[in-house]
Amino acid sequence: MNHESPPSTPDQTLIIDGIHVPRFLYGTAWKEDQTQRLTELALRQGFRGIDTANQRRHYDEAAVGEAVSRSLESGLVARNDLFLQTKFTFRQSQDDRLPYDPKVTIRIQVEQSFASSLKHLGTDAIDSYLLHGPTGRVGLTSADWEAWRAMETLHDSGKARLLGVSNVSVEQLQLICQKARVRPRFVQNRCYAARGWDRLVREFCADNGMVYQGFSLLTANRAVLASVELARIAERHGRTVSQIVFRFALHIGMIPLTGTTDANHMRADLEIFDFRLDRNEVERIEGFQEHSTHGRRGYG
Repeated sequence: MNHESPPSTPDQTLIIDGIHVPRFLYGTAWKEDQTQRLTELALRQGFRGIDTANQRRHYDEAAVGEAVSRSLESGLVARNDLFLQTKFTFRQSQDDRLPYDPKVTIRIQVEQSFASSLKHLGTDAIDSYLLHGPTGRVGLTSADWEAWRAMETLHDSGKARLLGVSNVSVEQLQLICQKARVRPRFVQNRCYAARGWDRLVREFCADNGMVYQGFSLLTANRAVLASVELARIAERHGRTVSQIVFRFALHIGMIPLTGTTDANHMRADLEIFDFRLDRNEVERIEGFQEHSTHGRRGYG
């Protein structure tokens, strides 16, 4: 069977602890009954990094797995070419469709959720396993640490190749890095221009060997996308404003996520690797400000 993948350049892939990590991920939140179709579509358009979660409230991880399975069987991709990222989600952020027994300890919940993810995704290892946000906005609780210790054990086993955390503050990251035996390699947050594109968290990541993943880059920053300044930069490069935002993300060391449902937009998103912004353009975009918009978790 012939497995073909789009040619990759160093700009398109990071190597973290020996694992090839695409610098652009396709996010599968909020796709519901379209999850399988859209994940397959993203793979056909060239995405090789897929982000999901074992949280049926917002994701259909099993449908992602079906899309991956069909793509493997058809010869579109090989498993070694794919980067699969999923998450453990605490009970408070789930609905009634739980991937674990709510009566058991957090450690066992992590083990059960992870086993379920392996089954859903049809794989014997997860490339990146994230804690889907601490239990609170401030500090870390005993439940957070119990979950992280369980994730560290999964990492030790080789079944969770890289660990990470999402929806986290810089203070919480500092605590994790102080006490974790296995530090996170990824941090995934919603990224607001109004907060300097999450500058404090990004800078902490850069200083501590972590890679920042940004989601909702478009949907959380609609005023920026509508700005005259960004339109001028886009016109100068013959690109769309969305492409400029995603290219900017690469320039500042971020792995962006997109959740577009349009094949043309998927292709356009992946065309950001063949041009560059100059330093002045990057600085101007990084300085954009707008009022934060608060909504459901998803991708932009």
